[in-house]
Amino acid sequence: QVQLVESGGGLVQAGGSLRLSCAFSGGSFSSYVIGWFRQAPGKERESVAAMGWSTTSIYYDDSVQGRFTISRDNIKDTVYLQMNNLETGDTAVYYCAAKQFGRPTMEWYEYDFWGQGTQVTVSS
Repeated sequence: QVQLVESGGGLVQAGGSLRLSCAFSGGSFSSYVIGWFRQAPGKERESVAAMGWSTTSIYYDDSVQGRFTISRDNIKDTVYLQMNNLETGDTAVYYCAAKQFGRPTMEWYEYDFWGQGTQVTVSS
């Protein structure tokens, strides 16, 4: 069974940076699309970024384009989300998710496996 474990969340001031990690296990990492999503209190889950096997298939939500970078280490079976120039509106629980095969997608309901989430809080 695929398992995903996020880490790297925390409290940071606006303008600061954090790097989230998502450790993957229980499957063939290279065959999975990985997405990052977030959910703030009282709001719907929203997409952040998604990535296929290679850097040729990367997508970002407009709200994070230019500030966040998704990457993956296919030897360590880990996906990263580098978040720069953080804003108070980025405060949320961040989740990584995985789906096998297919193209990267920003639709959360297309992902089959989810991590437990990591809290990111950006103070003003």
